[in-house]
Amino acid sequence: MTTTIIATPALAGVTGAVRTALRSRPDWAAAAELVADALRGRLPGPEVLTPEQRLGDPDGPVGHLLHAEPDGSFSVTAVIWRPGQTTRIHDHVTWCVVGVLQGVEHEERFDADLRPIGAGDNRVGEVTGFAPPGDIHLIRNTGAETAISLHVYGTDLSRVGSSARRYYESADAEGRR
Repeated sequence: MTTTIIATPALAGVTGAVRTALRSRPDWAAAAELVADALRGRLPGPEVLTPEQRLGDPDGPVGHLLHAEPDGSFSVTAVIWRPGQTTRIHDHVTWCVVGVLQGVEHEERFDADLRPIGAGDNRVGEVTGFAPPGDIHLIRNTGAETAISLHVYGTDLSRVGSSARRYYESADAEGRR
């Protein structure tokens, strides 16, 4: 993940909304719900990134750290997914909220035994959130255009490096790629 702190009015609106949502110091599940509610209708456009950043990387999804809150309470990252790019099945170190800025992201969710428990497409403007446990999933760009999503995590990614806690192997899920 590259670190690029971008101070734009659109990003200031996002960080301000997240700060307000977290003011009551909610537990992880409530934080994901409050932040998701706060970001609905407040997502910036893909222009929050430079044209070069919006190109993505042919080798896989690429993230750009846009903000790390000084107290470590949250980070904002943009992830760029070229058509066909996917993550491995993984879970997270903390709660997460995702808003789609461009394209479509297909998400597949799994239980602790890696049995599929749901799937769906997240489209431009949609915001979803989740918190461990129950956050085992993979994301794939099934569209014909580059997808861009804004991720808010309840930790300082500039310190922990990655939002992923574990990666899982599943012959069934891997075979669907």
